[in-house]
Amino acid sequence: MTDFLIEKPSFEATSGIATFRYRLGDLAFTETLGFPAGSDATAAASSSFAKLLDLTAIVLGVSYFKLKAPELIRAPDIALTADERAFAIDIYENGLGEFYARNNLRRFGQLNIAGPNETRPAPVAPKLRDRVLLPIGGGKDSLVSVQLLEAAGLDYAPFAVNPKGPIVTSVDTIGRPPVYVTRTLDPEMIRLSSQPGYLTGHVPSTAINSMIGALVALLFSFDRIVLSNERSASEGNAQHDGREVNHQYSKSLDFEGRIARVLAAATGGTLGYFSLLRSLSEASIARLFARQTRFDHVFSSCNRNFRYNGHDGPLWCGECPKCHFVFLILAPEMEKDRLLSIFGKNLLANPANERSFRELTGLAGQKPWECVGEIEEAAACLYILAQRPEWANEPIVSMLKPDLLTQYGSPRLEAAHEELLAPSPHHHVPPELAAKVFGHAV
Repeated sequence: MTDFLIEKPSFEATSGIATFRYRLGDLAFTETLGFPAGSDATAAASSSFAKLLDLTAIVLGVSYFKLKAPELIRAPDIALTADERAFAIDIYENGLGEFYARNNLRRFGQLNIAGPNETRPAPVAPKLRDRVLLPIGGGKDSLVSVQLLEAAGLDYAPFAVNPKGPIVTSVDTIGRPPVYVTRTLDPEMIRLSSQPGYLTGHVPSTAINSMIGALVALLFSFDRIVLSNERSASEGNAQHDGREVNHQYSKSLDFEGRIARVLAAATGGTLGYFSLLRSLSEASIARLFARQTRFDHVFSSCNRNFRYNGHDGPLWCGECPKCHFVFLILAPEMEKDRLLSIFGKNLLANPANERSFRELTGLAGQKPWECVGEIEEAAACLYILAQRPEWANEPIVSMLKPDLLTQYGSPRLEAAHEELLAPSPHHHVPPELAAKVFGHAV
């Protein structure tokens, strides 16, 4: 079987261009990252940055690897510690779990990364400023992190890769200078992804953007990368090849711990990485989002209308599971007219959406391959709407209510909704920051 080769990456400080090269059999690919001007040349020359650049090359490689998904990955010029090798295997196994499941491939426990063991001393800790690099995805979650960081008086800068659509409008509304990175995928990889004989599918985009963010943190001096992943991101979608497969694996608590350890080790313990919202449910985040109106008409979580090649439509398509889920969890937290003004239509009034809402609430099929919340969480929110006069007679609510009561029962759904609003103790937020921020999340 064809093997996959990851070459040593390079960075040109003057131009701010990082270059990554890969080979898949006879195929050669080149990807670049373009960083803004003003980076720290000393940081770019440090051993920590070199280590992070190597690790980034490995993570970005999943986009090219998946064209054939061979069992052998070679990185002859990239030395890895035992933890870094385990991290890399985790990216190529669990990070691509959905890809394997949907292509009916078996790769768990079979992949090998061939390359030298790291023998050099651990990198010296760089000096980084006390400030937060905050990835902005254009959805509600990162905007709630904005609200919490601002309420706690913390210094932060928005960050995004290839910003477009709701990312740009959200950052403009935030009003702070952002750090934007341009990622240019090899066009031949994109072309081959649609050709017979090649595979395509989901990649762990949060892991990819996190590694790019780590490079930004060193080049522009941020000592923390703060994500906005909620607790439901740890819930999987299906079983495949003896494992639970999770569309949101690189947003999960388990992965967060893995990458945090690797980034800390690569920077002498200087660079922190955690999710500010990990202890919160989607319902709690929706409640926090509803406290402010400034982002109502600039945010979007719809993946259908926002793809790699640009903005293809309105903020919300109104047809995909992501639109349906966000509408569902916001509905109990804001006035109906406000919600309809955000989406432009009532997604619970269209009977054609029934199947999607059944999947979201666990009444049919499986949890959609989307970044949506827990099944019982969605069921509890729909049950709450069924108790409210302004929502009870909407077609989707009235159609699903009998089956919700049959499958779950009122006591369970009421208890689930109460539990959703209580913070979880499972998170990696440092205690001193938690003390500053969590009081504003009540």
